[in-house]
Amino acid sequence: MTPEALTPLRSHIHSRVIGQQNLIDGMLICLLSDGHLLVEGMPGLAKTTAVNALSEGLEGDFHRVQFTPDLLPSDLVGTDIYRHEKAEFEFRPGPLFHNILLADEVNRAPAKVQSALLEAMAERQITVGQKTYPLPPLFMVLATQNPVEQEGTYHLPEAQLDRFLMQVRVDYPSHEEELAILELDHDRQLEASPPPADPLGQETLFAMRAAVADLHLDDRIKRYIVDLVQATRHAGAYDEELARWCRFGASPRASLALARCARARAWLDGETFVTPEHVQRVAPEILRHRLLLSFEAEAEGITSDDLIGRLLSLVAIP
Repeated sequence: MTPEALTPLRSHIHSRVIGQQNLIDGMLICLLSDGHLLVEGMPGLAKTTAVNALSEGLEGDFHRVQFTPDLLPSDLVGTDIYRHEKAEFEFRPGPLFHNILLADEVNRAPAKVQSALLEAMAERQITVGQKTYPLPPLFMVLATQNPVEQEGTYHLPEAQLDRFLMQVRVDYPSHEEELAILELDHDRQLEASPPPADPLGQETLFAMRAAVADLHLDDRIKRYIVDLVQATRHAGAYDEELARWCRFGASPRASLALARCARARAWLDGETFVTPEHVQRVAPEILRHRLLLSFEAEAEGITSDDLIGRLLSLVAIP
């Protein structure tokens, strides 16, 4: 299985979304790594459009849930319905049983709803009453949140953020990209874009995942990955400034995510082995939601990306 098999899916996404290469790469890497994606960005930056385009190019079910303060866990999980004709309860599955789930503005819902979603992401199953129901083999959550407007929101705890494989930040388009967006919107008004003729099948996707998992990861690269994650916990051994910025380091999930996503990045690039550059390219999306900045760093305007950049410059490649 080669990366060329993803070309139709990539082309379809690019036909619906102008720019936002970082978001598109993040979606494909999470898809190949069997993980979930958190997308952060201002409204109107094609986050929902990109997810819709991804789901159209895949063989599977798609569902979008708009998270609101009055949402209940049963609105996601499903509930038991009493059937009078059978005199018994029957389970009616909720949106979590779809292959691709868009959790729009995930920080708008209260903690109990977020917990139900994140538990399903981690366990790949849900429990209702005394019964446990497995989720489909292809199950991917793409959640969005607004980084600026915090009124009426429920902040995701750091321990739950760790369940997302990657966090991608979406920025405004360039002048040329925004001109292209105007042209694309005009074309859509004149003629609706057809869905892809041959969506990517799930069996093909699973074969791609197996090829990614089989990609060679040298022991030196593994040591580099562990060194990076360990440095977030023992920053003082590398730099006093780094230690002052970082309040809590990343968990071993970060090491696992770096290895998985570096393999996927290398496979997408057509490589047969992982290099330190592949690790460095995915490190910001892997680490930014797993590190806690100190109060001093926040007061000085230091961001998690600043911390990660300094970390990558300090940790030596074996």
